[in-house]
Amino acid sequence: MNIYVGNLPYDLTQDELKDVFAAYGDVATVNIITDKMTRRSKGFAFIEMPDKAAAEEAVGKLNGFSLKGRNITVSEAKPRTERNDRKPRNYERY
Repeated sequence: MNIYVGNLPYDLTQDELKDVFAAYGDVATVNIITDKMTRRSKGFAFIEMPDKAAAEEAVGKLNGFSLKGRNITVSEAKPRTERNDRKPRNYERY
């Protein structure tokens, strides 16, 4: 199951985040999203846990968990929507 984790401390490492979730089961991947230019964390991540029951337990117990002084949000990740349904930007107005 793919899990979304938000409101992360910006200095949190992938290993630290993996350790938190590993208490509930096997963690396949941890991907902290970073800004392409600055390489700084954007404050959210995706975690893949192969065991759905363990992942659901982690979501239930870790949502609102205090991590380095920040209450993280944890939920099942939703698939990205197709970007074609977005309104085009009007760059001519500037």
